[in-house]
Amino acid sequence: MIKQITSNEVKEHVKNNPQSILLDVRTEEEWNVDGKPDGEKIGLKTYFLTIQDENFINDFKKLGINKDTEILTMCMGGVRSQAAAELLIKEEYKCTNVSDGFLGNSVSPGWKNSGLPSK
Repeated sequence: MIKQITSNEVKEHVKNNPQSILLDVRTEEEWNVDGKPDGEKIGLKTYFLTIQDENFINDFKKLGINKDTEILTMCMGGVRSQAAAELLIKEEYKCTNVSDGFLGNSVSPGWKNSGLPSK
C-alpha cells in the first residue's frame, strides 16, 4: 500500500525526509495553465514528467534517481499520481502520494491552495 500525505503535510515530511524529491506527473498544458510547484523553495528537488507518456517509466529511469530516494508523486487531485506511484513501486522505488495534488480535491485544498510555493 502506498503511503498518502496531504499538501499540508509536505513540509513536515521533507523535514523528516530531507532526501525526498517531488515528481509532478500532470500534463504540460496543466503546468502552463495552472502553474507548477516550486519545491526547491522548501528543500524539495522537483521533476516534471507526465504520466500520459507511454515511456513514463523509461523516461523516469533516465532521471537517474536512486531507488532509496523517497519520491513524492503529485498530479492535479491525487489520482494520476497514485497510478504513477504504483508503477514506480513495481520498479522498486519508494513512493508517497500527495493525495490532494496541486489543485486539491473534495477532501483537502492541494499544494497551490495551501500556500506552498508555486511558479
